[in-house]
Order: sequence, then structure tokens, then C-alpha cells
Amino acid sequence: MNDLPDRDPVTAHSDLDPENWDDIRQLGHRMLDDMLDHLRNLRSQPVWQPLPEQTRAGFRAPLPVSGADPAAVYERFRETILPYSTGNTHPRFMGWVHGGGTPLGMLAEMLAGGLNANLGGRDHAPIEAERQVIRWAASAFGLPESAGGLLVTGSSMANFIAVLLARQAALGPESRLHGIGGARLTAYASTGVHRCVPDAVDMAGLGSAALRRIPVGPDFRMDLSALAKAIAADRAAGCTPFFVVGTAGSVDIGAFDDLAGIADIAAQEGLWFHVDGAFGALAALSPALAPNVAGMERARSIAFDFHKWAQAPYDAGCILVRDQADQIATFASDAAYLSASARGLAANAPWPCDLGPDLSRGFRALKLWFTLQSFGAARLGAVAENSCAVARHLASRIAAEPELELLAPVPLNIVCFRYRAEESEADRLNAEIVADIQEAGLAAPSTTRLGGRLAIRAAFVNHRSRTEDADALVTAVLEAGRAAMQKAG
Repeated sequence: MNDLPDRDPVTAHSDLDPENWDDIRQLGHRMLDDMLDHLRNLRSQPVWQPLPEQTRAGFRAPLPVSGADPAAVYERFRETILPYSTGNTHPRFMGWVHGGGTPLGMLAEMLAGGLNANLGGRDHAPIEAERQVIRWAASAFGLPESAGGLLVTGSSMANFIAVLLARQAALGPESRLHGIGGARLTAYASTGVHRCVPDAVDMAGLGSAALRRIPVGPDFRMDLSALAKAIAADRAAGCTPFFVVGTAGSVDIGAFDDLAGIADIAAQEGLWFHVDGAFGALAALSPALAPNVAGMERARSIAFDFHKWAQAPYDAGCILVRDQADQIATFASDAAYLSASARGLAANAPWPCDLGPDLSRGFRALKLWFTLQSFGAARLGAVAENSCAVARHLASRIAAEPELELLAPVPLNIVCFRYRAEESEADRLNAEIVADIQEAGLAAPSTTRLGGRLAIRAAFVNHRSRTEDADALVTAVLEAGRAAMQKAG
């Protein structure tokens, strides 16, 4: 039974443009002013606050049959969404590795939404803007003019694309028709590699067990002698080593593998050398931090995120490839309805859909085109340097507090520590401390495990974070820890 109301096909307003353009203009200006005020006044707001159950229940309402006044819908946004977002725009958001975004990026997103361009292909300026962003990134990372790339959702997709590129390079074009057959491909990464890498190997049809986890040393860098031994053992067992990942900024503590050393082994063994530089690859923009990524310029592919240290709004991941021909060999396919031509709107090959898996693609590049031109590489590099300085300040504060202890070195912008307690109670206590200060809206660190011990993890990625925010975290952890100890005692 059709519950939709009858509509007169002649008199019904058949398009979705506003009936009154002045009304939508007024609402748009109000939205813009409200969001700019929200960003301007972040320090006076809670970092995060739990979503009330009554508000959560409102998101379970059924699909509306009739439309509502957009101004009323906006009020619902202000009441039920705006106060309860993740909080990563806030300077005291230190959990996970999230960038803070910028007002400029927000405005660029509005422009991109207005254009509503599909960047799957064809000949139009948004494609050229993305190509320019890719060239800028490749140049910053030291890749040759043959390099190509693609903007994607994030490093998870970028790492997956890298595995597909390496798989095709190892097995040849026939693998696109017949699959991997009985090939026993093996890949290599450190034990500190991000979870998306084994997921990528799995999704590529190889099984996550095909990824060999290479141990790390006391500095949390991949043990290169162990890597060489693992490759030799796999060859002796009849496997085909094909892919090795160097981590530039590990998810737990921000450690960098010896990328130049891994590049040497990859060259000797004929492996595809890939760098997972989700946030750490952008250290290349800072003269002070760039030595951490020495050797990255030798990679055949690099995965990283503009929405982290480059502070672009989500989402803005990127895969760079040393030779764009590898992308075309892996992803290009024939379809009559997607054929490029020499002229007209269907010109401008190769199209992005020939370089990766997506055909429908948004204009992610515009916010990056604005960001990179407006701030420049030097200023973005300075943002990365500042986040590392804030991390060092936090580490020094922790070292000066007898109730706190560092659990790992601080090579970059991530600090792992905890409140001291009896070993049997320390994990539970520190988990409660993190939840308490998150729910109080004071700060938002996360947790991880190092050597089997639960750690409070503070990752400084937001350009708004200062030493005072690190001090606020120390104060919050000490007060929450003392309160919990008093309650338990």
C-alpha cells in the first residue's frame, strides 16, 4: 500500500531548489555565522560530552513522509548534533590521531558542495585541481615527475590500494583476469603497523596471515635483521615475498622505521616498498622533522592523510605512486559508457577512475587546494613541529610528577603514560581516569597497550593545542587519579 500523498504532476514543485532564495540565503548566513562562532569559542566548550539517551532516541525516528522547514531542521542540528560531536576540533582533544580542521577548510567544503562535481573522470577544472594537489604532495615527498596518485577517504583505503598495486606488479596482468591462483605471496611490516595493513592484505585475497609481523627493537623501529631473515625463510618455504611496509609514525607512540634501510632490503629482494605515513609522512614539510622520513623518497607508494597534520576537514586521504603507470595497469578497464575521447567533455584521460577503485568521487581536492596555497608548506610544517613541542612539554611534566610514569619514548607527538598504582589495579584505574576526564569534558586522551600494560595516550595533532592544554591534561589525570585512589582506599 502506498502511504505517500497524492501529488498533482502539473502543479507540484518538481525540483528541489528553494521556492524562496532569500530565505535559504538568510539561513545559510546564519549557519555560517554559527559555525564560525563555534570554532572561535572552542576553548570555552567541553571537549566532548556523552549523548543523552533522550537525544539518542530521537535519531531512531522513522523516515519523514513530508518535508519540514529547513530552519526547523537546522535547529535540530544545533540541539542534537553540534554539542555532541567527536570533539577533535577542540585543542584538548588528544585521543587517536585526528586533525582539528580549519575555518578555511570548512568554507572550501561549502564551495565544493555547491559545485557538486564528480571527480571520477571527464575534462573539467576540479580534476586539474586534484592533479595539482597530487603533484604538490609528490614533490614535497621527493617523488619523480612520473609519480601519480589519488585522493581517497583515508590511509586505510590508500594502504589497500598499495597492496593491490604491489599484487598486480608481482603477478602480472593475467592476475586481473584469473586471480592469484596458487601464488603464495607474503608481505612484511613491523608489529607496530596500523591494523588497516593486515586488513588490506586480507581484502586483497591473500589472507591476513600472509602479512609477517616483524619485531621491533627498544626504539619501536622494525628490526631489519629480522626482516631479512623472514624474507629468506619465506623464499626457502616456496613463498613469494612481494611487499614491505615502512611505518612513518606508528599509531601507538609515533615511531619511525628506518625507511632507508627498508628501501635497501626491498631493492635487494625485489619487493614493492610502501610507506604507511598516515600522519608522519607530512614530517617532510618541516626541516626539523624531515630526517625522520629519510628514505621515503625511494618508496613505490606512500599512504598518508591530509586530514591529520595538514588539518584539512575529513575526509582527505591520499595514495601517492612512484609511477602512475602502475595505477593504470592495476585499475584501468574498458567500458563503452566510460570511454575517453580526444576532445569534448569526455577528454582528459587518464581519468581518476583508471587510477583507483572509485568511479563516483567528490571534490576532496578543493579544501586541500585552498589549504596548501593559503598556509603554505612552511606553516603546515611549523604546525607539526609545534605539536611535537607540546608532546615534549607533556613528557617533561610527567617526568616531574612522582604519581605519573612514562611508558614509552616520545620520538614525535605522542605521549604514553599512566598514573602509578599497584600492578593488579593499574589498568583498571587508568581506564577509569580516561573515561572520567572524557565525560567531564576536560580533555580527551585515548588508551593503548604497551608491553601488556594499559597506557593513557595523548596524541597532539590539532593545530590549536598548546602547552597549557598539556598542563590541563596533567592536572585532570592527577585529580582523577587521586580521587579514584581515595575512593578505593
